[in-house]
Amino acid sequence: MPAFLARHSGKYIVQGVQPTTIEGDWKPERMVIIEFPERAKAEAFLGDPEIQDLFKVRHETTTSKLVLADGCT
Repeated sequence: MPAFLARHSGKYIVQGVQPTTIEGDWKPERMVIIEFPERAKAEAFLGDPEIQDLFKVRHETTTSKLVLADGCT
């Protein structure tokens, strides 16, 4: 995964931590946050044909939620 992230200028901000819910009822067991310099890079990463097999393994072995959000710099 790191090589694919690097190819699309992505980097881990948070990797595999167990978050603590402060408000609300969402109780994720694990969290990963990845930063890209622009939305187009994130979309290219998600659509990269060479990474689809890894995504397939993740989909078959985990239950996850994926959110794409624009931030501020």
